[in-house]
Amino acid sequence: MLKNLFIETIGCQMNMRDSEIMLQLLKESGYLPCPDLAAADAVIVNTCSIRGKAEQKAYSFIGSLRRLKEENPDLIIAVAGCVAQQEGEKMRLRMPHVDIILGPQSIYQLPDLFQQVAHERQGIIATSQSQDFAIPSFLPDLKNGLAHKRFVTIMQGCNNYCTYCIVPYTRGREVSRRQEDILAEVQHLVAGGVREITLLGQNVNSYGNDQPRSERTSFPELLRQVAAVPGLVRLRFTTSNPKDLSPALMACFQDLANLCHHFHLPVQSGANGVLAKMNRKYTVEEYMAQVLGLRQACPDISLTTDIIVGFPGETVADFQATMDLMEKVRYDSAFSFKYSSRPPAKSCGFEETVSDQEKVRRLAILQNRQQEITEERHQEWVGKTMEVMIEGESKMANGQWSGRSSQNLIVNFHSPAIYSPGDLETVTITESCLNSLRAELKLEETLKND
Repeated sequence: MLKNLFIETIGCQMNMRDSEIMLQLLKESGYLPCPDLAAADAVIVNTCSIRGKAEQKAYSFIGSLRRLKEENPDLIIAVAGCVAQQEGEKMRLRMPHVDIILGPQSIYQLPDLFQQVAHERQGIIATSQSQDFAIPSFLPDLKNGLAHKRFVTIMQGCNNYCTYCIVPYTRGREVSRRQEDILAEVQHLVAGGVREITLLGQNVNSYGNDQPRSERTSFPELLRQVAAVPGLVRLRFTTSNPKDLSPALMACFQDLANLCHHFHLPVQSGANGVLAKMNRKYTVEEYMAQVLGLRQACPDISLTTDIIVGFPGETVADFQATMDLMEKVRYDSAFSFKYSSRPPAKSCGFEETVSDQEKVRRLAILQNRQQEITEERHQEWVGKTMEVMIEGESKMANGQWSGRSSQNLIVNFHSPAIYSPGDLETVTITESCLNSLRAELKLEETLKND
């Protein structure tokens, strides 16, 4: 008998891909996706704990399920992801209505865990992490997810132990997926009509470092192999640690026609003292050299970043150094946050030297300036021609379509044509906005339509 499954995903692209995997595994066990929470026979909450706000959001949603459990005792509630891995037994004590608590390495056991809890009606905690964990071979269901673009996981975990970050504790040590499995998945997706692939990992630059040297494939080598899959129109990847960015990876932006011109390169701080305390393993000077190298390899590349303000020990001069770095790099956009302790990260033991009020003030200054830079960067595109991949009809007006450029910029334009997601169109940018660009069809296309 078929049952309804509701999945709430909180967090990053890795969580989104993990949710797709869990949905596919349970679909094979008779569960079908259901958008109506009240009609669900099972609920999975896939959580993120990288920021305090994401963890609070997860606990709030999990708590709201208590009433549904009281109304339907047979309802299976599972909590997955980083909060589940981190909290484990604490979560079961705090949320006794949850049936299954499982970490990222355990998602492939989910059908067995569902069957076990259905028969025994006892809570299960599956958060053990194995040093021998290998990412299973897994071909995605083409009916789940977007038709024109997909995520492909190439590695899991992190070995960097940045002092503010809990990822090594929640997702474990770095595990590179087998090259053959990655290529098989990409080929499967492209054969099914997928046109854009994003390769995922906590630090894709270190792909292969956990493999025996004689069998090792580097990330640039993997990137070239994936880019060569016939029919793949666009290729992206995220995320990268600057300490592992190599000239070989920069060269890929020159050599691979389908590699998109966008690079997310988290800097976190513009002060060397803060970077050292964060255990980032690079200096501002080394970071700026990489920015220069990327822009030499790909002049129209879009650079985005992550920045933390108010890290323990950050002085007024350190914060100004971060502002100065932003002026030099001129990011297209930035994800910025005020520092917060995330146990068991090492920085939890550092003395807090910046008040919350000052963190809020510094963050506002940084975000306001970045907004201005983003608007200025967008203005530089006016009058230029670019190719966009259609994502769908724009909500702004009838006859208006929305797509993304190679630089990951949102572009809206009017057209009498009918497109499908994944189609390509060439447009000329006519206006810049804060979060998007406006465009019109390239002149010769307009004349052709007339």
